[in-house]
Amino acid sequence: MPVEQLRILIFGAHPDDCEWLAGGTMALYTHLGHQVKTVSLTNGDAGHNTMAGAPLARRRRDEAAAAAKTLGATSIVLDHHDGTLLPTLEVRLEVLQIMREFNPDLVISLRPWDYHPDHRYTGVVVQDAINMVIVGNLLPYVPKMAYIPVMLYTWDRFQKPYPFIPDVLVDVDSVYEQKMDALHCYTSQMYEWLDNPESDDPKVRRSWLKKKMEAEMTKASTLYRPQLIEAFGKQKGEQIHYAEAFEVCEYGGPLTPEARKRLFPF
Repeated sequence: MPVEQLRILIFGAHPDDCEWLAGGTMALYTHLGHQVKTVSLTNGDAGHNTMAGAPLARRRRDEAAAAAKTLGATSIVLDHHDGTLLPTLEVRLEVLQIMREFNPDLVISLRPWDYHPDHRYTGVVVQDAINMVIVGNLLPYVPKMAYIPVMLYTWDRFQKPYPFIPDVLVDVDSVYEQKMDALHCYTSQMYEWLDNPESDDPKVRRSWLKKKMEAEMTKASTLYRPQLIEAFGKQKGEQIHYAEAFEVCEYGGPLTPEARKRLFPF
């Protein structure tokens, strides 16, 4: 058990978003004894070629629980329909309640600029809620937090209104296979949705998935090699193969040098 157990809260729009963008970082935290919880704001009930509705929502909730367990984390899947998320007051209060009940040191979410409306509105809702954690008269039946946690955005490729800024880079080489194991839990998404392997054998599928993901999962280390070298030194920075990148959201608490050292003990 670490001297101080950190509490990390990660928001995605759909089951698998959190693992896709931050699964390695999740594993690094849990290996050190910190507590990690993922939250999907929609139930994913439209993301399949043949299934839909409640059966798919139940399946994706189970997949999210299995993936989180693989990484040593826990998960919540809210019951909003896939593809219909809106940044309403009701959803904001749901997110605010989750934040206050979990009392996180660090909140991670999607940026509010993306091709998918669920992704955009997840970013909007989370950043709208982050400052309200200390306002006691809003949602008075859930105790307010004593501080505003640091908030980070996950990496994306979109350039407008401004491109992603890699404020924090995490070397996930040591836990990359564990991240792939977590994504492997999402059978409905990894093997039945947009691209399908020919085999049903789990080992063949897992190998196929890693090969398929290689280009996507090395983008951050390729794009931000100079920043990796600056952060980790020339020798290590040049060798990092898999990295996860995060951008500071100004609406959260400040990522001071002291906070950075505390929140990123790896």
